[in-house]
Amino acid sequence: MGGGTLFKWSKNITSSQVEQMIRAEKDIKKAILVFDSATAEFVNGFRHDHNTFGLMISKLVSSNQFRLAEAMLGRMKEEKCDIKENIFMSICRGYGRVHKPLDAIRVFHKMEDFQCKPTSKSYITILSILVEENQLKVAYRFYRYMKEMGIPPILASLNILLKALCKNSETMDAAIRMFREMPSRGFTPDSYTYGTLINGLCKLGKVDDAKELFKEMETKCCLPTVVTYTNLIHGLCRSNNLDEAMGFFEEMISKGISPNVFTYSSLMDGFCKGGRSSEALELMHKMISEGHSPNMVTYSSLIYGLCKEGKLQESLEILDRMKLQGLKPDAGQYGKVIIGFCDINKFQEAANFIDEMVLDGITPNRITWSLHVRIHNIVVQGLCTTNNIDRAFQLYLSLRTRGITVDTRTFDTLVEMFCMKGDLHKAARIVDEMMLDGCVPNEDTWRSIVDGFWSRRKVRESVDSLQAELLSDVLDS
Repeated sequence: MGGGTLFKWSKNITSSQVEQMIRAEKDIKKAILVFDSATAEFVNGFRHDHNTFGLMISKLVSSNQFRLAEAMLGRMKEEKCDIKENIFMSICRGYGRVHKPLDAIRVFHKMEDFQCKPTSKSYITILSILVEENQLKVAYRFYRYMKEMGIPPILASLNILLKALCKNSETMDAAIRMFREMPSRGFTPDSYTYGTLINGLCKLGKVDDAKELFKEMETKCCLPTVVTYTNLIHGLCRSNNLDEAMGFFEEMISKGISPNVFTYSSLMDGFCKGGRSSEALELMHKMISEGHSPNMVTYSSLIYGLCKEGKLQESLEILDRMKLQGLKPDAGQYGKVIIGFCDINKFQEAANFIDEMVLDGITPNRITWSLHVRIHNIVVQGLCTTNNIDRAFQLYLSLRTRGITVDTRTFDTLVEMFCMKGDLHKAARIVDEMMLDGCVPNEDTWRSIVDGFWSRRKVRESVDSLQAELLSDVLDS
């Protein structure tokens, strides 16, 4: 970080002034310049404190500048600035956010090097990060380490451990046992405890057990939250108990608990998969009227449901609404619409949507590769079967240009259609490219080529015969 006074500071710089300047800068590079510029005014008596360092580190972490954030810890030590655990935890939480839990543990263990003794709050933060990132074995070891370090169990740490046990079917029984033993160990389960178990049971398809626990929760005067209701509704939708899920939805509203976007999305996904997309659309309008904006999951569910029921016009309206909201459709959403058009033999429209997808910059990646291959090949084959061979060839060339795999059936169909059309040059070209790609033409493909050349030869012989007859007539006359 460079020095030099780039800002006009007052003679008596205060920590709050520096904080205000750093906080106002959205550009992280400019924020660093502000920070360093204040340091250059050290001759006027200014020294960065815990607040300015903490704010700068927070900004660096938010920008994923972890190396610089950790370097700031070194500067704090050099300048003998008091370092509190909240600064370390901000870096740890940042690593958790970008799915680097082992780096979070590494920073946690650095605390003692800076004479900062972690409290139970820090231990619980790390434990929570490990569980969220599904590092369950590491989480169990860390929990034992907590006990070894004399950190007594509290309800918050037990709830996190319970969450870890709920992640696997093999440990779900252990989670239930632990839950039942909590009162005898002096802990009273709270709404979070019940909600964690209900969520775990629903994910494992044990919706009846989850409902029993939900009833018990109310008898223990633990009020269910929007998260608890949403988890139960989601579980019921997954098991196709849509009317019961709707009953819980109406119950939560009657109790003054406002559904969130995840509640609505869970219900809408259930209705769409259950062939009730009209009800899903009604829920979307209700959701918007309540001030909730649909997210990518909401739109994906609706597009899937509408296309599945052949309601392509409505699915296109959802796609347009999505774009107006500033959300960019992904390959999966375009793919559903394209397959929807293919299902009703509208391959020209399907090809147009492939073009739109390409123009939007949606290219295949490791996850969407097979989807791109599937939809492109289906559309090329469909265009051939509806005698739109020129458009099929255009899309075929686009496939090859973008490196998308052409399957054997697509090659065979193109060759057959060009032979029928009499365009043997293109047919031969496709056979060459087919073999270059490692696809061996089958007997029918070779027969199409041979028949095509044979037909051309017979036509040429007929023309030659006609010319000879005409010439003979002229000479005889």
